[in-house]
Amino acid sequence: MAVFTEVSEDEARGLAQRLSLGEVLELRGIQGGIENTNYFLTTQQDGRRAEWVLTLFERLTAEQLPFYLHLMKHLAHRGIPVPDPVADQGGDILHTVCGKPAAVVDKLAGRSELAPIAAHCAAVGEMLARMHLAGRDFNRAQPNLRGLAWWNETVPVVLPFLQDAQASLLRSELAFQNHVAASSACAALPRGPVHADLFRDNVMFEDGALTGFFDFYFAGVDTWLFDVAVCLNDWCIDPPTGRHDEARARAFLQAYQRVRPLAAAERRLLPAMLRAGALRFWISRLWDFHLPREAALLQPHDPAHFERVLRERVHEPVAA
Repeated sequence: MAVFTEVSEDEARGLAQRLSLGEVLELRGIQGGIENTNYFLTTQQDGRRAEWVLTLFERLTAEQLPFYLHLMKHLAHRGIPVPDPVADQGGDILHTVCGKPAAVVDKLAGRSELAPIAAHCAAVGEMLARMHLAGRDFNRAQPNLRGLAWWNETVPVVLPFLQDAQASLLRSELAFQNHVAASSACAALPRGPVHADLFRDNVMFEDGALTGFFDFYFAGVDTWLFDVAVCLNDWCIDPPTGRHDEARARAFLQAYQRVRPLAAAERRLLPAMLRAGALRFWISRLWDFHLPREAALLQPHDPAHFERVLRERVHEPVAA
């Protein structure tokens, strides 16, 4: 995504050699995103070309990263179409490039569908449910690092940048989400590994078929309902207004529930969780917008988008 660390061709060749990927043909920085340094890496071995994604982690630590990488490998081995991290000869899937922790994964086929119709939303819903069930026996645990604790830490940092009406909304919604999180109903929600960032640009399609989920570096153990809410807030809204799109949401939820029906408690808490998903991304976009880091190709997202989504979710609750 954004390029914070410049990787030389010599560094890329050395990495490709260590991972037995063959000759490096091209190394190209990827524009978009704001968390990590990403490159497309093209190699050739025995006359065959292959494409990979090289990620250098700018915020996540070597202690945190095994959760994400092993989760992807776990899901890939259970038939979920996700990038599979490449191991070196010693079996390690976490590497070091330019002094930063790094990973190389296979590049998924296809492209992102940025103007989805109901059929795309249904495909995402079905695969998300399959992913949740496939992760039930994953043997590592790590909390959602952009969950409630992070919201409570970050809101005081971004409040000085806001107008009074925005600050009032942010404070009141954070108080509401702390109340929900402390409830017995929330504690009883089904949990497991979640993607937590499954936006339109993190899913690939080819010839109308879903070919994969990627960018798992916000994943963590959280309620599956939070993952559902994050998807509904991106795949099933009108972006200019933030308004709910009933047809796409119905397609998503019906497809999800054909694989994993929502529990009664999940249905009751969906309106609150939709607000939580909007709050999470409003906070992070405010943080990235007002407190940016220097990076080549960096393009912070507009925080006003998720302010609109949150206001819609507060004033027009959606039932499951």
